[in-house]
Amino acid sequence: MISFPNAKINLGLNIVSRREDGYHNLETIFYPIGIKDALEIVPTNEKDLTGEVPPYRFFQTGIEIKGEVENNLVVKALNLVKKEKDIPPIDIHLLKRIPFGAGLGGGSSNAAEMLKLLNKNFELKYSETELIALASKLGADCAFFVKNNPSLATGIGDILEEVSVNIDNYHFLLVKPNIIVNTAEAYSMIAPSTPKLSLKEIIKMPIKEWREVMVNDFEKPIFDIHPSIGKIKQTLYDLGATYASMSGSGSSVYAIFEEIPDIGTKFDNYFVWTNKINY
Repeated sequence: MISFPNAKINLGLNIVSRREDGYHNLETIFYPIGIKDALEIVPTNEKDLTGEVPPYRFFQTGIEIKGEVENNLVVKALNLVKKEKDIPPIDIHLLKRIPFGAGLGGGSSNAAEMLKLLNKNFELKYSETELIALASKLGADCAFFVKNNPSLATGIGDILEEVSVNIDNYHFLLVKPNIIVNTAEAYSMIAPSTPKLSLKEIIKMPIKEWREVMVNDFEKPIFDIHPSIGKIKQTLYDLGATYASMSGSGSSVYAIFEEIPDIGTKFDNYFVWTNKINY
């Protein structure tokens, strides 16, 4: 069984307050976009070199994911379910296309999609509410990808309220430079504050007004450390973007256009993705 986990962007991101547990309360809008990985699970009886059938085998292609396999959120999702359900041995195939260290939620999307694949393939009978609860244990934004609809996220990103975002028929351009942002460091440089205007109200405004009122609190400290990211945002505005912003804590920057411009060689050697918005 195969599925195609998608990325997300943040429409605005306000760091509201610091919590006693060390995390931060925030306000953002998660919006799904069409950059996608491919994830497949296949039951198997293949034995390893010891002559045993392992509980899973993990095969990964596309963008290389470094680190121990056990730390991959797809495997963590499997192990979380195995604490409650009997899952036969499986082969896991992950084709990675969503850049990591980009603020696009690729790992979280993979984890949520793994939960849904297991639930459907093995008829585990988890309800949507139960899947959301499981996803929340894997990461703050994992729960969003269970329903995968535009949502206002509060708390640490785990309290979700679906919202209407009217940006159909616009075009979308995303640029991801060869920079990975340290999220913990980014949080440490922000002084939390309550926004004057809620994102819930801002998204009701015409998109042409967003530039003045919809902000990402991570941008200033990240642009100070990585001015090239700020330059990408300015270049997108120079190309005629109606709205542009960094997603999450970066390093990707997206822009919304009425018509996609000719970018020439401006973003050579960067990851670039473009599509009409209408997920």
